[in-house]
Amino acid sequence: MATEEDVLNQPEWLAEQFEVHRAHLRAVAYRMLGSPSEADDAVQEAWLRLSRADTSDVANLGGWLTTVVARVCLDMLRSRTSRREEPFGGWPGAPAEVAAPAAGGTDPEHEVMLADSVGLALLVVLETLAPAERVAFVLHDMFAVPYEEIGAMLERSPGATKQLASRARRRVQDTATVPDTDLNRQREAVGAFFAASRNGDFDALVAMLDPDVVVRPDRPAALAGSLGEVRGAEDVAANFARRGAKGARMALINGIPGAVWAPGGTPRVIFSFTFVDGRITAIDILGDPDVVSQLDVAILSG
Repeated sequence: MATEEDVLNQPEWLAEQFEVHRAHLRAVAYRMLGSPSEADDAVQEAWLRLSRADTSDVANLGGWLTTVVARVCLDMLRSRTSRREEPFGGWPGAPAEVAAPAAGGTDPEHEVMLADSVGLALLVVLETLAPAERVAFVLHDMFAVPYEEIGAMLERSPGATKQLASRARRRVQDTATVPDTDLNRQREAVGAFFAASRNGDFDALVAMLDPDVVVRPDRPAALAGSLGEVRGAEDVAANFARRGAKGARMALINGIPGAVWAPGGTPRVIFSFTFVDGRITAIDILGDPDVVSQLDVAILSG
């Protein structure tokens, strides 16, 4: 609770309290939006709303701010389609250019938090959820916000909100596997996969893929107009054999073997692989410049 002196200096006190909660709010926003720059925008909007609000009756400022950030993120998710309707380029290797990643970035501590808290695969899975599902799942499962509070935000009953989170949870769990951890074997497998892709070797590609493999592009990668979500070994192999992925190069993505399309040495599109029992079970394609710019990408020779 604020002291009498704090109340007399409320703008300064609120600013101090907001800084205390900033990291948490940024984490909420990033999980909601999957974009560092949009997360920062949402947090800034929360500060503007706090600075204009009467908080004299707010007993839990942290909870109040979490709700505000969540509402801002929900609005952003709902409007995202219209704001991102223009594609950013073509399939990696095509001549079309894409927008360069945003300059600068966040502080190192924030980058570590992002890398540790949200895996590449989860980012893409969350992108497939409807805005209300994503909000319900993130707030309840990741931040333990009660269904009653989330429902009030979404204008749904607690029961309906629980169903939203449950649907989202099933979608996330459907993609959850226990991945292989042998990085040397993964590196060899990724190299063999792209070699077979460049050679159009359909049979070799099928042999490396799990029968239920899925290719999941994020929204910017999908809006490139070249590849949507694809499931099944034969369909995935046919796509990669036909397209060839000529511009992709082997790389370490946050220390994990993968591939990158990096015209001029600047990473633009990331290919992240999940291996289970020696076969590829998922290929996540990330084209969001904000997300790509936050990843540690080391292009490998050869």
